[in-house]
Amino acid sequence: MVDVAASPSDAGVLRRDEAGPAGAKPRHALSRRNIFLYGTLIVVALYYLLPLYVMIVTSLKGMPEIRLGNIFSPPVEITFEPWVKAWATACTGLNCDGLSRGFWNSVRITVPSVLLSIAIASVNGYALANWRFKGADTFFIILIVGAFIPYQVMIYPIVIILREIGIYGTLTGLVIVHSIFGMPILTLLFRNYFTSMPEELFRAARVDGAGFWGIYLRIMLPMSLPIFVVAIILQVTGIWNDFLFGVVYTRPDTYPMTVQLNNIVNSVQGVKEYNVNMAATILTGLLPLIVYFISGKLFVRGIAAGAVKG
Repeated sequence: MVDVAASPSDAGVLRRDEAGPAGAKPRHALSRRNIFLYGTLIVVALYYLLPLYVMIVTSLKGMPEIRLGNIFSPPVEITFEPWVKAWATACTGLNCDGLSRGFWNSVRITVPSVLLSIAIASVNGYALANWRFKGADTFFIILIVGAFIPYQVMIYPIVIILREIGIYGTLTGLVIVHSIFGMPILTLLFRNYFTSMPEELFRAARVDGAGFWGIYLRIMLPMSLPIFVVAIILQVTGIWNDFLFGVVYTRPDTYPMTVQLNNIVNSVQGVKEYNVNMAATILTGLLPLIVYFISGKLFVRGIAAGAVKG
């Protein structure tokens, strides 16, 4: 009988077996912690989804069915007439063209405001993070203070400035206002993101002879997609949902969609059409919801990659 000695690998296997299983102890699916956690999440989700459900089912009902009073019941007969009326024929004062005119005004306001504010803020953040110029700290403090100044404090001075320039009541004036007010917080986001990037990339580019714009366009921009998505989401939702600036700095023919929505909902002519009001509300908030659904993962990446780091 041949006695075969155990190899070192076999000894290692025996020692691991004797030590028992490794790793974290498996958790039960119905543990007290999981029940509390998921129960809380479900309650919070229902709290926010219930109003949306009421809005959707109400917008698909006719007024005779709405007058029955059961707001939670699904529509017996689905109709899209409230949606058509909210978009094309609902009256907002003297005009009866629905939200369509306000939608295109909002597009003409949002697109240039987002592009202009993000373009300038990204360059500002890049300069503050990588190019230490004289007075950079003072400029950064001014931006931080500007990010937390209440909008209401600046309304009247801006009205005077726009009037003197000759662009009060125009879409151009509102675009400038949104771009200016979005710049401080966006500059802070971009500055923190560029600061979190490896400094060796910047130094290597300087050694290779790249200048200010070369580093920004060829190195920083390709690596900054997450923070640009964060900035786009913040600006699109903030500008699209804005009511205060829209009602102050524009006129009836240039009102954005939110102001048109307010005029439809608060109209006192004829019968209060709750289905049209609900449809108009959903149409107004549809674009920000689509933006969030499409770019939600990139938004989380941008936040996690340094968007809120100091």
